Amino acid sequence: MEIEKVLNILKEEIVPALGCTEPIAIAYVSAKAKQVLGVLPKRVDIYVSGNMIKNVKSVIIPNSDGMIGIEAAVALGISVGNSDKELMVISALDKNDIKKAQDYLKNNEINVIHDHTDVKLYIKVEAFYEDDSSLVEIKHFHTNITRIEKNGKVLVDQICNDFDFKTTSEDRSVLNIKSIYDLAKEIDIKKVETIFDQVIQLNSNIAKAGLNEEFGVNIGSLIQKNMNDGVYGKDIRNKCVSFASAGSDARMSGCSLPVMTTSGSGNQGMAASLPIIKYSQEKNLSKEKMIRGLVFSHLATIHLKTNVGRLSAFCGVMCATSAVSGAISFLENADYETVANSITNSLGNISGIICDGAKASCATKIATGIYAAFDSSMLALNNKYLHGGEGIISSNVEETIKNIGILSKSGMKKTDEVILDIMQS
Repeated sequence: MEIEKVLNILKEEIVPALGCTEPIAIAYVSAKAKQVLGVLPKRVDIYVSGNMIKNVKSVIIPNSDGMIGIEAAVALGISVGNSDKELMVISALDKNDIKKAQDYLKNNEINVIHDHTDVKLYIKVEAFYEDDSSLVEIKHFHTNITRIEKNGKVLVDQICNDFDFKTTSEDRSVLNIKSIYDLAKEIDIKKVETIFDQVIQLNSNIAKAGLNEEFGVNIGSLIQKNMNDGVYGKDIRNKCVSFASAGSDARMSGCSLPVMTTSGSGNQGMAASLPIIKYSQEKNLSKEKMIRGLVFSHLATIHLKTNVGRLSAFCGVMCATSAVSGAISFLENADYETVANSITNSLGNISGIICDGAKASCATKIATGIYAAFDSSMLALNNKYLHGGEGIISSNVEETIKNIGILSKSGMKKTDEVILDIMQS
């Protein structure tokens, strides 16, 4: 596996973002549409896929004084967003900016249209001011602009195959668990240190905020309280779960701290990183060892999520926590087969957990996934693992990952529609 290709994948997939990436993507596209228009629009029509509706409906947008929903994300992006900052589009707002966004929301027309496209991650914003108009469209990736128009004239037209789309740049098919394992063992740490220093710093900061402040259901701080009260043991497993889920508590409930996302998701970024950070700290592992564990967990998450798809009825956090199960065994110096068996154990256990949108319960799902990751790793480290032919498990980890892709894309397509119908009713 070529190192440069892997580095490009990491740079594309692990990026900073403020707030849940779906409403932030809407704010970004809206800000871009205003930039193209050149003036504050009086009317905005936004076309979104069902998965975008699902993931924006219930999550609080950070730096917004509690604003929620697609219209709010549009108003923030249109009135005060900076599209040059991409997923940090509303990172520098003050009270006056929030007032401007609230006023825009009250005094202008924003129409939300459910686009029944097969593209799971789809946003198209059309902005209007008198006789002028602009259009900005993204597909598949949160910042992947595929079309820009002004007054009907096409400025950008990026060809994008909706059926076998993989990435805007490097092909993720170069990834497999064996090559990821070997690379995490051998890579020159200096090549990845900068990006993972950001991961460690930003994601740890928001986890600490989640432990010390009131956010969402506070599952992270509740686990910590139960450890202190003697209800739960003060073991590494509970500490890792508490730390990771606290980050999601904060992020899903409007915390203004940014996170490093993975595969387009802050929850996946936190799930892939925070348990590895805490585990390494509790075991007094070197920084180099920690980063190697993070390289494995993030690349394995990206590999799993590529098979599942960017947005799905399959909870993406389960991709990240399955990768974490392998990373824990990796940190214990396990051989490749044991690491692969750890991931297989997780996939055979938690693959049925659904995504019903971004909201407070994402933190509880992270907790569930990491608890399962520890069980899966400990089983494999003791030479216990699920065998091929048992349910969706195949004869090797790569075939099992392919089965998960089939399950999520084909088997759960109707599930996705039913979830959305329930949420909208």
